[in-house]
Amino acid sequence: MTVAGERPKPDWDVLRGEMMLDPTIINLNTGSFGPLPKCVFEEVTEYRHWLAAEPTHFFVRQVPPLLWTARERLAGFLGTIPERLVFTSNVSAAINLVASGLMIHSPGEILLSDHEYGAMHWCWERVAQQRGLSLKTFALPKYPKEPGEIVEAAAKAMSSRTRLLFFSHVLSPLGMVLPARELCAEARKRGIVSVIDGAHAPAMIPLNVSDVAADFYTGNCHKWLLAASGTGFLVIGPGNEDRLQPLHVSWGYRPDQYPLGEQSAGKRNPDGRDDFGSTARTRFLEFEGTRDICPWLATPKAIDFQTAIGWEAIRGRMRELSQYARQRLGELNLREATPSHPQMSGSLTAFELPLQGPKQAQALRQAIWKHRIEIPVIERPDRMLIRVSTHFYDTTGEIDALVKILPAAIAEAKTA
Repeated sequence: MTVAGERPKPDWDVLRGEMMLDPTIINLNTGSFGPLPKCVFEEVTEYRHWLAAEPTHFFVRQVPPLLWTARERLAGFLGTIPERLVFTSNVSAAINLVASGLMIHSPGEILLSDHEYGAMHWCWERVAQQRGLSLKTFALPKYPKEPGEIVEAAAKAMSSRTRLLFFSHVLSPLGMVLPARELCAEARKRGIVSVIDGAHAPAMIPLNVSDVAADFYTGNCHKWLLAASGTGFLVIGPGNEDRLQPLHVSWGYRPDQYPLGEQSAGKRNPDGRDDFGSTARTRFLEFEGTRDICPWLATPKAIDFQTAIGWEAIRGRMRELSQYARQRLGELNLREATPSHPQMSGSLTAFELPLQGPKQAQALRQAIWKHRIEIPVIERPDRMLIRVSTHFYDTTGEIDALVKILPAAIAEAKTA
C-alpha cells in the first residue's frame, strides 16, 4: 500500500524495459559503459537529425539555448554552477585538458595513488617528463576498514615537493570510494593542487562537487548517469578560473573577436552568458570547432529519466544488488576486494580471483563471454579481480547466471 504523497515503489522489470538492452547479453559492466534509456537515445537522435538537416541553423540558432540549459541542468545535478562547468567528450579529455593546460612549476612532484586508471597514469607521466617533475605514487591500504586509513596514507606521502595530487573518487579496479573531500582538504592545507578523476561518481553515489572542493573535478556522464556517449565534464573550483590553457585554439580563444554574435555579456563579464550557450571562460576551454555536441544537449533527458524513478530508490536497488553479488560470489569462496563500509563502497564490487598472469586473464574473459556475460577481468600487480556492476536494470538472476558458470570458467582459465 502506498501512503498519500509517497512515491510508489518502482517496478524494476517495467523500468528495465525502458532501457536499450541486448536481450542476448547479460550486462554487468555499467562501470565501463552505461546502456541508454530509450528516451535518451530518441532525444540525441532527434538532435542529430536537426544537425544533419541544416547544420548552420542548428549550430547558430538552435544550439545556444539548448546548450545553456544542458549546462545549467548538469551543473545543478553535480552541485555547482553553470559558469564553472566545461563540457568535454569524456573524463579522459577533461583530465588531459587540466594536465596539458595547467602550469606546474618544477622542481617538484605529481602524486598519484597506486590504483589510478592506466591511461591517466600515462597522462601525468607525460606531464612530469615535459615539465621536469617527478611522478610519485603512494600505496593505498589493501583492505582498509574505514576512510581515515586512506587519508592517512595520502597525507604521509605529501611533502614540500608535492605540487599536485591526483586521485579517483571511485577506484576503477576496486570500486572503492575514496574520501574525496578529506583528501582535497589535506592537499589544500599544503598548497597542493587537487585534481579528481570522478569517472564513476556521478549518479552512482550522491555527489556535490562544491562540497568536495577540488581545484579541478572531472567526470563522465555515459556510465551511471546513462547519458549518451560523448558526454563528460570538468568543474573548475573557485580561484582556478584562469589557470588553464585550452587543448585546442579555436574561436573561443579570443572572446573579443568572435565571428558570430554581439557577445555583449561576454565582453562585460567573462562569466556572463554569451550568445553560444556558454560563457567566455567556458567557451575558451570547451570550443574545439565543428563537432557533434548532441550528446551534451541530451544530458537533461538522462537526468530526468532517473530523477523520475527516484534517486533514493535507484541507489537502494543498486545496494541490494551489490549485497546480493557479495553473498553469491562469496559462496564461491572469492574474497571481496571492495570494502563493505558504506562510505567506501557503491555499485562496483570487485572480487579476488585464484588466477594470475595475462594468459589466464584473457582465458577467463573468453570463457565468460562464451555465455554472453559482459564483465571485466582486471589485472593488478598483486592480484586478479572480477568486477561486478549493479545498476537498477540488472537482476539477481543475471548475478546467479554469472555464479553458475564462473567455477568452470576459472578452472578452464587455470589451464591456459
